[in-house]
Amino acid sequence: MNDKLTRPLFLAILCTLMAFASLSIDLYLPAMPLMAKELHGDVELTVTAFLVGFSIAQLIWGPISDSFGRRLPLYIGMLMFIVGSAGCALSKNMEQIVLWRIVQAFGACTGPMLARAMIRDSFSRVKAAQMFSTLFFFMAVAPIVGPLIGGQIIRFSSWRVIFVTLAALGVIMFISLFALPETLHEDKRVKLSFANAFNHYLVLVKNRIFMKYTLCLTFFYVAAYAYMTGSPFVYISYFGVAPQYFGFLFGLNLLGVMAMSILNRRLVLRYSLKQLLKIAVFVSLLAAVILALVVKIQIGGVVAVVLSIFLFFSMNGIIAANTTTAALDAAPSLAGSASATIGALQYGSGIVSTLLLAYFKDGTPWPMAWIMLVFTLASIVTLLWPNNTVKSGD
Repeated sequence: MNDKLTRPLFLAILCTLMAFASLSIDLYLPAMPLMAKELHGDVELTVTAFLVGFSIAQLIWGPISDSFGRRLPLYIGMLMFIVGSAGCALSKNMEQIVLWRIVQAFGACTGPMLARAMIRDSFSRVKAAQMFSTLFFFMAVAPIVGPLIGGQIIRFSSWRVIFVTLAALGVIMFISLFALPETLHEDKRVKLSFANAFNHYLVLVKNRIFMKYTLCLTFFYVAAYAYMTGSPFVYISYFGVAPQYFGFLFGLNLLGVMAMSILNRRLVLRYSLKQLLKIAVFVSLLAAVILALVVKIQIGGVVAVVLSIFLFFSMNGIIAANTTTAALDAAPSLAGSASATIGALQYGSGIVSTLLLAYFKDGTPWPMAWIMLVFTLASIVTLLWPNNTVKSGD
């Protein structure tokens, strides 16, 4: 165990690294309708572009981190994030923002990907689950604070200031990385080559335990991203919520995530990861069914939508930490590539959500609701796949 990673400073750095994806998306969610109006373009493409870059880049950084350690990719990634954020702030049209969002994503993805790998490098299964619960607890602050700050920025200034803020955060994180220890020692590193990288990913895809938990998380996040991408238009455009108050509704869900993350730290000491996952995913399905009903029948208004989504999102505090732990535990010798695969599929799931929402968009919450329902059901089916080789205590 690397005791340094449990110290407040290092834990704070890891938590911030885990939050980079959320900050890069959630901070400008309240500005999306304004950006679409000002730049006369499909602002959803900026989310899609970020998620495409975020997903693909992890598959590149994974083998690199297994060969050269965790710190070097983080340094390069932070520099790319700073440049991409500045480029977005200076963009004159939607096409330029889409391009710079890809650059931003190539850098941002190193944060959560390598934070996961560093924890797997340093801790046992149960301790890793507790550490991930801690990280997801603090990570939940980002989607709460992000829309709140973003809403206030566009209230008093331009949406461009949001990307200036992200660039400034990148500078702070780049400096803080000098205090982060290397967790992958040289004797555990593997030679970098295209053939090795391909073989590592092939091994992971054939690993039934790894893919079971990774796909369970992936399908859940398709549902989650359907809400995250669709909620600005559902709340602001459909229900008429003021942009500066959108962040409060969005942040309410993350309070549930934080509560479940705290609870999960205790529950993993008493119950298996699979037992906890079954309960959490079934509760999410119940919430998705309720959401679909209230939207289709049109009862309860915005209150019913907010409450059902709160129940759904709260389970993320259990699902994200435990699926990540179980998946990485199934491939300990390839933590970097395994973390990259998890991240690529997890955030790539947002691409599916945004494309489905863009195609089925009808001005109502219904497309968001049925996408959440269908993919939560898929998450349960994946989790219940029979697996004769699952480890005891799974």
